[in-house]
Amino acid sequence: MSVVHVVVPDGIDDPLHPSGGNAYDRRICRELAALGWTVREHRVAPSGLARALASVPDHGVVLLDGLVADEAVLPETSRLRIVVLLHMPVGDHRELAILSAAAAVVTTSDWARDRVPGGRATVAAPGSDLAPLATGSSSGVELLCVGAVVRAKGQDVLLEALGMITHLDWRCTFVGALDLDPGYVEELRGQLTERVSFTGALTGSPLKAAFATADLVVSLSRRESYGMSVIEALARGVPVVTTDVGGLPEAVGSAPDGSRPGLLFPADDAQALAAHIEHWLIDPRLRQELRRSAAGRRERLTSWVETARQVAGVLSDAHLGR
Repeated sequence: MSVVHVVVPDGIDDPLHPSGGNAYDRRICRELAALGWTVREHRVAPSGLARALASVPDHGVVLLDGLVADEAVLPETSRLRIVVLLHMPVGDHRELAILSAAAAVVTTSDWARDRVPGGRATVAAPGSDLAPLATGSSSGVELLCVGAVVRAKGQDVLLEALGMITHLDWRCTFVGALDLDPGYVEELRGQLTERVSFTGALTGSPLKAAFATADLVVSLSRRESYGMSVIEALARGVPVVTTDVGGLPEAVGSAPDGSRPGLLFPADDAQALAAHIEHWLIDPRLRQELRRSAAGRRERLTSWVETARQVAGVLSDAHLGR
């Protein structure tokens, strides 16, 4: 039986600060075990990587979350077979050195793979768990935005856009941790109305319920490798409006008939976002078309088992020294 040492951030299971990267890591650990791998998990805090790698036996296979990768990797690459799981490319010299020294690299999107020098990366896109189709309201007024409330996630753009369409009926729920960027959160509070609510971080059943009752999911990231909230929405047949950055267009994808289950707009363009949401709210035919497309895209989503198999293939090659 093959053994993999998975090195993950110390806060991987923190319910107050859930993240797409942590959810991916946790699910991959679970699915690799189901595929027959012996998974030995190492949780590391900042500056703890060297100690974790030192505990791995010679020739051990390591799946290392890129979020905790640092220069401690470099002296260990001759002893260990290190596969870096790169959630979000940074592109600096330190990252380049780490990726070049690693045995292999796994990314979560084609967009991220194309930013790894030398064509050495393999894509293992996030999987999904299909959920019952959301029925949606006839008027489409329930908007949902999921992500930590930090400037990179762009909630300010949505609030600005909603301020342009106050003549229409809508309600917007923001789900995500509120304590990571207090200054930014304070800025947003000045734009709040009775039609906007911030729930804080949600996980498990409450998060599933938020997606199940949404008509439209809005993703506003200024930088994103893939977009787990987009996949969560599409797994329920809920259309999306999202920025056209990074791997988000990949996550939106297309239905079997070629239609797109969402609308894209440039990051930071509140006017374009307002136009999309207004079109959604006033045009029943658009809502019907996007919902039909989202239901079709739902059937084409990757399963977590398939994602884990792709990762396992890379780990097996590393184990055999290929």
